Amino acid sequence: MLRNDQLDQWDRENFFHPSTHLAQHARGESPNRVIKTASGVHIEDRDGTRLLDAFAGLYCVNVGYGRTEIADAIAVQARELAYYHSYAGHGTEASITLSRMILDRAPANMSKVYFGLGGSDANETNVKLVWYYNNVLQRPEKKKIISRWRGYHGSGLVTGSLTGLDLFHRKFGIPLANILHTEAPYYYRRKDLDQTEEQFVAHCVSALEAMIAKEGADTIAAFIAEPMLGTGGIVPPPVGYWPAIQAVLKKHDILLIADEVVTGFGRLGTMFGSDHYGLEADVITIAKGLTSAYAPLSGSIVSDKVWKVLEQGTDENGPIGHGWTYSAHPIGAAAGVANLKLIDELDLVANAGDVGAYLTRSMREAVGDHPNVGDVRGEGMLCAVEFVKNKADRVFFDATDKIGPEVSATLLAQDKVIARAMPQSDILGFAPPLCLTRENVDTVVAATARAVKTVFG
Repeated sequence: MLRNDQLDQWDRENFFHPSTHLAQHARGESPNRVIKTASGVHIEDRDGTRLLDAFAGLYCVNVGYGRTEIADAIAVQARELAYYHSYAGHGTEASITLSRMILDRAPANMSKVYFGLGGSDANETNVKLVWYYNNVLQRPEKKKIISRWRGYHGSGLVTGSLTGLDLFHRKFGIPLANILHTEAPYYYRRKDLDQTEEQFVAHCVSALEAMIAKEGADTIAAFIAEPMLGTGGIVPPPVGYWPAIQAVLKKHDILLIADEVVTGFGRLGTMFGSDHYGLEADVITIAKGLTSAYAPLSGSIVSDKVWKVLEQGTDENGPIGHGWTYSAHPIGAAAGVANLKLIDELDLVANAGDVGAYLTRSMREAVGDHPNVGDVRGEGMLCAVEFVKNKADRVFFDATDKIGPEVSATLLAQDKVIARAMPQSDILGFAPPLCLTRENVDTVVAATARAVKTVFG
């Protein structure tokens, strides 16, 4: 098939790709795949190669590709009103309706939704709101934010600092001051192999308590965390972790920001990850599944407790000095309304729970006994396979071996299945669209087993 070589040249000469080895790409040493179309759980590139996307873009195409209901809603909105700002009380039918739909689905203590464009800017908003909250309460020293190693919360200055992955810090001069990192709830990677899961939870709690004692509770504003670790390895928390952590936060009057960019709107088999793990958050971050990435949109859902203080602040100081030009963009909001309707109509939350469990179970049965597979784990429509050099002694590969990327590339080359080589450690991640079928699961699992056999024997 003839290729558009000019397009390839333009790409390498003009396009700054995120999360890419820039020099290799510019020199033509890395692949350049131009995606043309997509439907259901499959995408197709300009050469007609059809690929099963078992990562839903970047965890985000929850309803699947090619949903004309959302495309039509976007077109109708663009023709009627492509844009107007949301400053000073302005709104649109779509943004107002979507706010109500989100709160109808959110935990009961949530009060209002502020809209942005992506998860990074939503978490930037959250930090500003937390600082504002404490300033209104005459606690200006209460500014530090505790995150966790291996957490992912964005790529901005503050949000990149919150992220607990070395790749996102290296050479950028972050983390910034007042951002702290505590233990990741990653039982498989515990240092003390003799610890039970219960003992490991106690260790995580003890580490958090020690950090609070060292820094002073009166200096710590919030704890931010994904209900389940995503980009840091797709790691469900140990049993008992969230109740124990929340007890510490409440004792020290530290707000909880639940980053639900990945887990929101069905991925764990519940509408929110907070529902799944019993979190009582003060702020919830949403994005990805809010529109299934058919248009950019994010949100910060604030609780009644936080909202009352924000109101107090504007009574005392005038209009709140925060906003984005594209906050509550009507096209994104229209996509969100149509997307949430589809999630309900197609019963995708239940499907994520059912088929997602089948995915993890089938993957464990297929590759779990392989000597180079250390762990197979998952929750809802999230699954991960972690590779090790020596399973019995839990010896990991050196990062320079790039085993995860090799398995991912083999999976793509042999069976046209997309999974993600997670950015830290040798982990193959799966986060398919929530419309995945059991037949699709069988394809993904069989392909993964073949890739593992090809790479390791």
